[in-house]
Formats: sequence, structure tokens, C-alpha cells
Amino acid sequence: MPPTPLPFDAELIARHDRPGPRYTSYPPAPRFHEGFGRREFEAAIARSNEEPLPRRLSLYVHVPFCHSPCFYCGCNRVITRDAARGPAYRQRLQHEIDRIAPLFAPDREVVQLHFGGGTPNFLPVPELAAIVGHLRRHFVFADERQADLSLEVDPRTLGPDAMPGLRAIGFNRISLGIQDFDPAVQAAVNRRQGFEATHALVEAARAVGMRSVNVDLIYGLPRQSAAGFARTLEQVLALRPDRIAVYSYAHLPQMFRAQRRIDAAELPDPAQKIALLGQAIAALTAAGYVYIGMDHFALPFDELAVAQRRGGLHRNFMGYTTHADTDLVGFGASAISRIADAYAQNQRELAAWEAAIDAGGLAIWRGLVLETEDLIRADLIQSLMCHGEVDFLELGRRWDVEAIRLLDEARPRLAALLADGLVALEGDRLRVLPRGRLLLRVVAACFDPAAPPAVAA
Repeated sequence: MPPTPLPFDAELIARHDRPGPRYTSYPPAPRFHEGFGRREFEAAIARSNEEPLPRRLSLYVHVPFCHSPCFYCGCNRVITRDAARGPAYRQRLQHEIDRIAPLFAPDREVVQLHFGGGTPNFLPVPELAAIVGHLRRHFVFADERQADLSLEVDPRTLGPDAMPGLRAIGFNRISLGIQDFDPAVQAAVNRRQGFEATHALVEAARAVGMRSVNVDLIYGLPRQSAAGFARTLEQVLALRPDRIAVYSYAHLPQMFRAQRRIDAAELPDPAQKIALLGQAIAALTAAGYVYIGMDHFALPFDELAVAQRRGGLHRNFMGYTTHADTDLVGFGASAISRIADAYAQNQRELAAWEAAIDAGGLAIWRGLVLETEDLIRADLIQSLMCHGEVDFLELGRRWDVEAIRLLDEARPRLAALLADGLVALEGDRLRVLPRGRLLLRVVAACFDPAAPPAVAA
């Protein structure tokens, strides 16, 4: 079947879009608190182990190091060219794994492992192999046909010759940062990256049997133009990646020091930025990509697109995933875990994380144990973000509550979205209409009491 058309209305997006959470969790991470520590973390694992059918596990490993700063970046990273920091970090990761893994029941199977950063390939292949091997000694991994092992890579610092080694470790998915191929944009954000090197890496990944290649783009960067972005989209489509993420650049120099190197006068204005998004949507959908949600597109037979059609899509701190029934366990500085009814985040600053591991403990910085009300709202928001609808009667049955009250509370916030045909109420069901699919997080925010008020009807 051809992909469902994705209507694009720049005026509606400009009117309704506003800053707010991306809902990779509910409640969002800024609401975690430092009263949550090791005791609460271990108690959450114990509760999860006691469930009648133990959840499968997803593992996340954060590698914070980068060789050079990309000025747009808001990630937790450490700029260094000191290669010796890699083995030292790997050793501490292994200590952290040694302390956390035994807390989980031994029959809990790992179905997903993701390395993010930073730049994970700052660690050479032998160091990555040592970490994955250490995890395999402590956890039971599913058969490769069922397990996803993914790695974010930088084509500027990883050559095609590394790909056989990564595949031998077990990685079967890679994600490449591109952002924009326009040399003027690359100069403005300090990320010079040629198409040829990127193409060679993608071809090498396919040659060794990687089953999925993802690329990341960003719209709203300095010096971006319609003509330049069109060339980038053409080059990206020539790569034919399985998944494409098109992120919106948020200029927050007061929060991220590197962004102070960007000349705000060179940023596209709001209308130009929305036009760039429309340009990306038109190009990707014309090329046959399916809109998954938020910023993500996939080819029709990619596992994300299949999961979306079958109702098995899930969203967590790693973005959209097909692994819904899992606990997420994070390792490394700033990593976030979601276990049972709790979130836990490691120390964000590298020095603080190192000190906690060196002291023989865990590096928990903050977290949150969810109340029943939080869990219900999290379920509701997950339904909206992944499936574009929520059945309040079914939600109520799952939680043995009168969930329709959540809809009644949200009606004032939903009024403008209803009036503009972005959502529809069908009895006890709220459905996001095609015109509203690009504003999923705005719809979800209507059910978040702490979110900013919606646009007035």
C-alpha cells in the first residue's frame, strides 16, 4: 500500500507549535528529583523482577566523548582528543555493569542494546567489543534475529574499514549524523562532512550485513536555504537509508555553551524554518518514506513502519522502537533508566559519574517513582505519540479507573485543536487527524497538567 499522505499546513503549525517536552518519558526528565537514589533504584529493580512475566531488557550505553564540538549540539558530551580517556571510561563502565547486572533476575533477556553519545566510535573497535562482551557475560541476549544492537557513528571519524569489526561484535544497526551537506551550513556549525565519505560508510554497512541504516538531519540551522536543503535531501535520498530523522534545531545559547558560537542573525526566521520542514516532508514522502511520528520517517517495510501498522510501536528515551515490553537500563554518564514504575538518571557531569563509580557505588543522581496517576497519563501519552489515538474506555479498563475524567479535564486545552480539525472526538475515543500528525507532542501536552497552556480557541 502507498504511504498515507501527510498534510502540511505551515500556518497551522506556526499557530499551534510551541516549546515543550518531546515525551520520550512521562513525566519528562526535568521533573526528576534528587531525593531518588540508590535505594529507590534497587527497589524498582526488585519490583520489576517480581512481576509474573519478567520484562525483557533494553540496554543503553552513553559514551560522552567527541573529537570536536558541533556548535548546534545540546547533548551531554566532552570534547577531547586524548585517546587514553576511552579505555579509562570503558573500565568504569565495566565496574558499573558489575554492580547493576546482578540486581536483575538471571532469566531476563536483552532484546535491544544502543550506544549513544557524544560519539560512541570515539572508542575504537576493541574497546567497544570489550564493553559488549562484558554485557554478554552478565546478561542473556536474545538471538540476533530478535535483538537490535545499534551504534551511533560519525562518518568523519569512522572509516568503512571499521565496519566488519563492528558487525563481528554483533552490531546490526547504525545511525549516522549528517545534519546538512551544504558546505556553508557545515562551516557555520563546525561540522565539515563530505557526501562521499558518508556514502562509503553506508555502503560498507550494507556490505557487512547491517540490517538497518539510519541518518539524522536538522532543519533550522544557520545559513540553511531552500536550495541548499533541497540538495542535501537529494543526496540523502540517494543513500536510501532505512530510517531518516529530521530534527528541529532549538537555539538555546543560554543553556548550551557551544551554541554561543552560532550567529543568530544567520538562522532562518520562523517562516523559513517551517518551510524547510515542509520541504523535507514533501521530498521524503514522495520518495516513499512513511511518517512514523515526531521527526521520524522509515521505508514501508522497515520494522518501525511495520510495528506502526500493527499497533506495536513504542517510545522511550531512545526514540521510537519496536520493543514495548522492556525495562530500559542505562550505563554511563547522564544515562537514564526506566525500570518498573520508576525513572533513574546517572550523574550528568563526567567527573561526578567517575567519582561515584570509583567510590564503589552507583552513580544515581536523580529519578522519580511514578504514582498511579502518572502511570495512567504515561499510558495515555504513549498511545497518542505512537498510535495517534486513545480509547478512554479501554484505558480505564486497563487501570480500573474512570479514565474519561482525563478527557474532560483536557477539553479546554483541546478546544483549539478540535476547532482547527487537528483532532477529533469520536465517542470515548480521541483521534489525531492527518492535519494534526505533525503536532503529536502538542496534543499529548493537553494531558500534561504541568505543560504550558494550549493556544486559545
